[in-house]
Amino acid sequence: MRNKVEKSDAEWRAQLTPEQYRVTREKGTERPFSGDYQVSNAHGIYHCVCCQAALFENEHKFDAGCGWPSFDRPLGVHAVEEHVDDSHGMQRTEVVCAHCNAHLGHVFPDGPPETTGLRYCINSVSLNFHDGE
Repeated sequence: MRNKVEKSDAEWRAQLTPEQYRVTREKGTERPFSGDYQVSNAHGIYHCVCCQAALFENEHKFDAGCGWPSFDRPLGVHAVEEHVDDSHGMQRTEVVCAHCNAHLGHVFPDGPPETTGLRYCINSVSLNFHDGE
């Protein structure tokens, strides 16, 4: 496991768009159906918009109908970390980039039962797609 990427608030603000900063550094959420990355047959990897760490494979993406990109698993066991999130009057499992702690979204136990049964519901502004990777 590599060292965590650490930057000052000013460095993150200079690197990211206001929306990317709000979602990844302030644990925000983009509006449903407002982002990119619709389900496609393209081969590629989704990377963290903050540190460029590889996070999810396009082959594990599915249409959950929820308005955010959904995956049934991360790229590997060291790609993301999960934390209890008690905000908004409910208990959820937050998903963050394991390399820079960027907030990515949440994971829910209502994914495809024929695979992992998990739905990693991820904000598209927290991702960059690398086609063909």
